[in-house]
Amino acid sequence: MLTTVLMFSLILLTASIIIALFRVVKGPSMADRVLALDFIGFVLVAIVAVLCIIVNTTAYFTVILLIGILSFVGTISFARFIERGTVIERKHDS
Repeated sequence: MLTTVLMFSLILLTASIIIALFRVVKGPSMADRVLALDFIGFVLVAIVAVLCIIVNTTAYFTVILLIGILSFVGTISFARFIERGTVIERKHDS
């Protein structure tokens, strides 16, 4: 019973990633695309967590942390790009 529910949740999570990918490609603004990419990161964390429950292991917790950190850094970088137009500021000696 639990395996059936977990497999159904994996199907729904995968469908939500496909819908979010559509928003990344067709998003009307850059902010919509950033939100969709952030959502994909959260859903990937959920998928790996469900896989941890199915396999009955804690070995993938580091993968969950890594996806979370990369999603956070990506969101901050996109927000900085939207605000300033660059991600990394370079100081030029004049």
